[in-house]
Amino acid sequence: MSEDRSYTIVSFHAHPDDEALLTAGTLARAVAEGHRVVIVVATSGEAGLASGDLTADELGRQRERELAAAAEAIGAARVVMLGHPDSGMVRDRARGETGRVAFAELDAHDVALELAAVLSDEAADVLTTYDAAGGYGHPDHVQVHQAGLLAARMAETPVVLEATVDRELLLRVTRLLRPASAMLPVPYLPDFRTAFTPHAELTHRVDVRPHLEAKVRALQALGSQATGDRGVRTLAFLLRMPRRLRRRILGTEWFREVGRTPGTVPLDDIFATLR
Repeated sequence: MSEDRSYTIVSFHAHPDDEALLTAGTLARAVAEGHRVVIVVATSGEAGLASGDLTADELGRQRERELAAAAEAIGAARVVMLGHPDSGMVRDRARGETGRVAFAELDAHDVALELAAVLSDEAADVLTTYDAAGGYGHPDHVQVHQAGLLAARMAETPVVLEATVDRELLLRVTRLLRPASAMLPVPYLPDFRTAFTPHAELTHRVDVRPHLEAKVRALQALGSQATGDRGVRTLAFLLRMPRRLRRRILGTEWFREVGRTPGTVPLDDIFATLR
């Protein structure tokens, strides 16, 4: 990424922790190069997993505090909470005690109007969302993808980057980890054959190794997501890796730019279309 002019990136996420796992290195790199980063999060993540006896409200408040700390580690200039109820992993989640509809059940157009207001207010040059699969299929992630596309059109934001993972690389890694799961504590490994984005569709492979310290600090801020009552969590597994392996695993972030034809070699510059 060049520093010839300053751009504004709005990074849209479903829950606190998504911003650190998928985009923290790219966002920290952009900040270090003089660009403005705004993080928008749809829910407080109150339906997520965590160890202990926290109520949903208590967990949501804790995750909002963790988000603020992660955003500070990244260097984000602003954090916007849309305040929608977390859907959990069940699409047909019933209305909670408040009677409010879960995020995944909302009309994507209504969510897009909220996000478009932020994009317009910030005169955003780039919006990051998720891929069409919602990564690993979380209904809230699918909603972020759908609402994000609509919002970018409404606000005429020129570049939309879908934060994702190289599917083929992920499948290779999980094939190596599955045999080890009988002897070592590893996270639950779902079927990733239709998850995230095929390598051939990726437009960007961003090197974030020089900013890995900021990404790790953002991940370390997410204490509630490093523990749980259902086995090893992905976040804890990543943070416990040997430094060299962690640098290799976390040192690259992937995106698919909407409307751009992938090149032979993925781009390292998320602002290439704007130049």
